[in-house]
Amino acid sequence: QQEKLENKDLSTYGFLGYPLLQAADILIYRADKVPVGEDQVPHIEFSREIARRFNHLYGREAGFAEKVAEALTRLGARRARRYEELRTRYQEQGEPSAIERAQALLDEVPALSLADRERLRGHLEGTGKMILVEPAALLTAAARMPGVDGQKMSKSYGNTITLREDAASVTHKLRRMPTDPARIRRNDPGEPANCPVWPLHQVYSDEACRAWVEQGCRSAGIGCLECKQPVIDAILREQAPMRERAQEYIEQPELVREIVAEGNRKARHLARETMRDVRQALGLNFG
Repeated sequence: QQEKLENKDLSTYGFLGYPLLQAADILIYRADKVPVGEDQVPHIEFSREIARRFNHLYGREAGFAEKVAEALTRLGARRARRYEELRTRYQEQGEPSAIERAQALLDEVPALSLADRERLRGHLEGTGKMILVEPAALLTAAARMPGVDGQKMSKSYGNTITLREDAASVTHKLRRMPTDPARIRRNDPGEPANCPVWPLHQVYSDEACRAWVEQGCRSAGIGCLECKQPVIDAILREQAPMRERAQEYIEQPELVREIVAEGNRKARHLARETMRDVRQALGLNFG
């Protein structure tokens, strides 16, 4: 990245340490799932390790066993028995699905307080109170997309197509997108697997279109611009409702400000709760 982004100063801790800053943004809101691209999965694992280590070191609150016993009574006898069965299966047999089912069991009791929910999750995993939640990566079917220059799509590389980009710009970018380097001339055969446009067909084209591209590319029966057109059409179709939905907010920017303000209010409330518990665990309560 230092070689690719020569116009930016990356010789800073901000560049090296931003996964830690990203972890703070995730953990302070106790997010259990984070939508990311495939290349960000290691950052989510980094966040998980931080949460796991913090809980291990600081999650032993005074009277933890007694508070867990009280929390179990709030589950009801039947759910409490099921919880203990699943906890045993997870801790003694290492059954991954057992912890998922036990956590789902806790979600069936909406009246359970956040503190009790965290205690029971911590007890489930054999730690103490689960102060920080271990987040999981939430991937889409297409977890990595090529940019219009053939590299990984990234805002830093300036090779993206934005959600509401106008049709002329999208068409221009995709028509100029590089293809299989073996296809120097129109009648040169190519190989879709070597073409940066092919992954876009995997996302946007149906089976019949992909078969047409494979046959036409390998036989030089179609040109690269012909190959790109179905992708261009599909992306423009996908963007059309986004532009339509966004128009209301473009015309009424106060709606956006209201949404942001409400989101800020909820985020501040969650952050305060997390930092209260973190400071309490660290013994940093100053009054």
